[in-house]
Parts: sequence; C-alpha cells; structure tokens
Amino acid sequence: MILTAFTLVHVVISLVAIFSGIAVLFGLLGGKRLDGWTALFLGTTVATSLTGFFFPFHGLTPAIVVGIISLVVLAATIHARYARKLAGAWRKTYVFTAVMALYLNVFVAIVQSFLKIPALNELAPTQTEPPFKVTQLIVLVIFVALAIAAAIRFRNAPVEPRANLSNPLS
Repeated sequence: MILTAFTLVHVVISLVAIFSGIAVLFGLLGGKRLDGWTALFLGTTVATSLTGFFFPFHGLTPAIVVGIISLVVLAATIHARYARKLAGAWRKTYVFTAVMALYLNVFVAIVQSFLKIPALNELAPTQTEPPFKVTQLIVLVIFVALAIAAAIRFRNAPVEPRANLSNPLS
C-alpha cells in the first residue's frame, strides 16, 4: 500500500515535471526565460529523479542509469542557469541540458507507457520491437530539432530577469 502511494506521488511529480518542462521549452522557443516555470520544472525533475531511486530495485537497472544521467544533466542545467546566469556559452549549455532533461522525462514516460498501457504493451511487450524503437527514435529526433531551434531563438533573451509581479510563473 505504501509503495502504491509512493508510486502515485512519483508519477504526479513526473507529470508536473513534463508539463512544466514543455512550458519552459515553449518559452525558450519564444526567447523568454519564464523563471517561475523554470524553477518548477527543474525542482520537479530533480524530485522525479531522486524519488526514482527509492523504488525497490536490486542492482544497477536501466531506470537507475537514466536517473543518474538525469541528475548529472540537471546539475549542469542548474549551474548554467543560476550560478553562471546564462553568461556566454552557459546560455547554450542551459538550453541544451534543459531540453535534454525534458527529453529524459519523456523517454521514461514512453517506456512506462509501453509497459503499463495494454494496447502499447501488446505492440512491444519486450520494448525491443519496432513500434517502441521507432517511437523513441521519432521523439529523439523531435527533441534534437527543438533543442537546436531553442538555442537559436533563446540567444537574445535577457540575462537578468524582468520583474513581473502579476504572473509569478512568467
């Protein structure tokens, strides 16, 4: 029962991370910082990765590896955004690592979808079948294109935040 509740909390945090990450991505594509959405995205993505380590796994699993990679990527993202304040090359580092962090969340969501949704599981029960591989490849290509577009469009965004007291998530 505790594991079920923990799983639910983990899934909710993951979904918040994905949806806030999409908002951040649209901000990057629009050349906007969206500081509140960014903080929500980074915080929930860190929480998603950390809570993933508390599931009863034995040994080094693909999920653990993805969690470790995610935390390394997030450390670079947070450092570029907050410690280096998007100065110089840190701006592109921030964009690429933020998009990569979102991609890793989506990657895991696809894996879980193929495991848990009966219709998808029927198409790729071992996740080695073409429907799973093609889905992951298409999503990867989309994220690479979005990361490149975001890096181009975000290059002129202001370094210092603008005060927007009417919308704390902007």
